[in-house]
Amino acid sequence: MNHNSPVSPCPLTHPGSPLPLASSRRVLTATQLRAHGVGAAQIEEQCGPGGAWQQLLPGVFLLHPGPPTSEERLHAVLLYARRPPGPGAVPQQAPRPAGDDADLPYEEAMITGLAALTLHGFPSAPPLLALDRIDVLVPRTRRLRSTGCARIVRSAALPRPRQITGVHVAPVPRALADAVAQLNDAGSVRLLLTDAVRGGHCEPTAILRELDQARLLPRPYVADAVESLLAEGRAVAEDRLFRMVREFGLPDPVWNVDLRLPGGPHLGGVDAYWPDQAVAVELDMRAGGDAEWSEAVRRREHLEQLGITVVHVTPRKLREGLDQQATVVRTALMAAVDREPAAYVVVLPR
Repeated sequence: MNHNSPVSPCPLTHPGSPLPLASSRRVLTATQLRAHGVGAAQIEEQCGPGGAWQQLLPGVFLLHPGPPTSEERLHAVLLYARRPPGPGAVPQQAPRPAGDDADLPYEEAMITGLAALTLHGFPSAPPLLALDRIDVLVPRTRRLRSTGCARIVRSAALPRPRQITGVHVAPVPRALADAVAQLNDAGSVRLLLTDAVRGGHCEPTAILRELDQARLLPRPYVADAVESLLAEGRAVAEDRLFRMVREFGLPDPVWNVDLRLPGGPHLGGVDAYWPDQAVAVELDMRAGGDAEWSEAVRRREHLEQLGITVVHVTPRKLREGLDQQATVVRTALMAAVDREPAAYVVVLPR
């Protein structure tokens, strides 16, 4: 056979196939097939009646006749989304040599929405094969349309993806926002938001930020679900705070109390307080903006002026470094003997 001889189109499993037998993936683009010597006519023949291949998406082919697996659908969607622009399109980057896209990462496309949440391990997200469409996040400037099993979601700025089972996946807050945008059922939205916090995937503030940027918070069913999200976030954070005190041998505080000056104004609530050492722990569960932050700072400064040490912790700090937060609290308790006595305050149940 000389270099002008046509290459017979064969399925991957055929010993005479021009394609790499070691490939673990049976999904390739037309460009990748051409790089292996398979022309357009051969592709059309293989995808015709009785052929061994099938076209999943424009320019993306499944190299076996049976139904695609979940992994094959994911890779097909990503290959379609990062496919180089066709003739006449404005290129978004420098042109690449023919066939070079076979080695490209999915740097400008990532799975998002419900499919991403399934890959992140959300119990309430549906199985991948149950999804008629898979959401894929691309730059806003990409000239792509939703088709087949691929639904295009555009963004002015792409987040940094996570890699799960070899697939680029949007981080949980962004995937949640894209999933919620396609839902209209309060129960489903509430379950997804609860899974995010209960499973330790992210904090409520990160979710709220994405929902706000996507302009989803005004939707009534989203607003209802957000209330449950904040309640779940506080419950999880309080549980970690209880564990911190118990597991690291800290003295028992009084929990969830209000502080007041005798006969004076209300000083604010704290999540844990050690009266003998005048040390308070305050969980930062803010869901608001600058006004709420300013009020929290003002309250903390007032307590510190009275000689009360305020340890400010976030749910993320408790999730990622419980031992470090225990050390901070223990240090504050030990330092109490070297401080001036704090003002007397009244401690009341909150």
